[in-house]
Amino acid sequence: MSSISKHRTHPSAARRALRHGLLGLALLGAGTLAANAADTTTLGEQVAKSSDCLSCHAVGHKVVGPAFDAVAAKYAGKPGAKQMLMNAVKNGHVGTWGQIPMPPHPQLSHKQLDEVISWVLSLKPAHAGQAAATSSKTYSYEVGGKKVLLDFPVFLAGSKEKVTPTVFRGYELWNSYCFRCHGVDATGSEYAPDLRKSVLNGMTEGRMTDIAMTGIKAKGMPSWAGFFDPGQLHDIYQYVAARAYRLVGEGTPQQ
Repeated sequence: MSSISKHRTHPSAARRALRHGLLGLALLGAGTLAANAADTTTLGEQVAKSSDCLSCHAVGHKVVGPAFDAVAAKYAGKPGAKQMLMNAVKNGHVGTWGQIPMPPHPQLSHKQLDEVISWVLSLKPAHAGQAAATSSKTYSYEVGGKKVLLDFPVFLAGSKEKVTPTVFRGYELWNSYCFRCHGVDATGSEYAPDLRKSVLNGMTEGRMTDIAMTGIKAKGMPSWAGFFDPGQLHDIYQYVAARAYRLVGEGTPQQ
């Protein structure tokens, strides 16, 4: 009896241990529920995000290729649509949504293709009220006695020298990657066109994004899909446009 009582846990200590244990389990359960509630991404969406799908597509608006919800609407309820779309992604396709080709994706397994297309076909069209409104605001600058109107700001409010974070990020991206063929500070080179001239000749941001994402194989222009995302190309375009209209000079812009 004495040896048993020697190792017996005091009732109050036992109650404290039980309370702590129950509290730990409750906290663990709450954390698990919170994580499960937060993680609502489907497997198909995960595949889309981990491949280059979102370089050329978005859920609710056109980028290079059609919006995913537009694809879902077009093929809703059509027999064989899922397999047809899986084949198009696997082997590449052009013609249904225009003449910009979608490159093949042989690296995706049958299961991954099935998951991503199932996710796309499950999407519902975005409500009109949720669509992003196109800004009609313009920004006026004077260069060499001539007025330049742009649909984006080049400089911070109240400054004529400090560029916006978008333009500065475009400069950084350009001189990390694009300069190899198109010249340092967008000055052009013998290897690829001077994109300042392309902008002045009417090249839009959308057109530049199309070319960058799909490439021009015949001219040695690689596809940047899966490397750049549309937001980064947006930044690059604004920097090139600022250079084209001589609002930003060579070298590091002021921040």
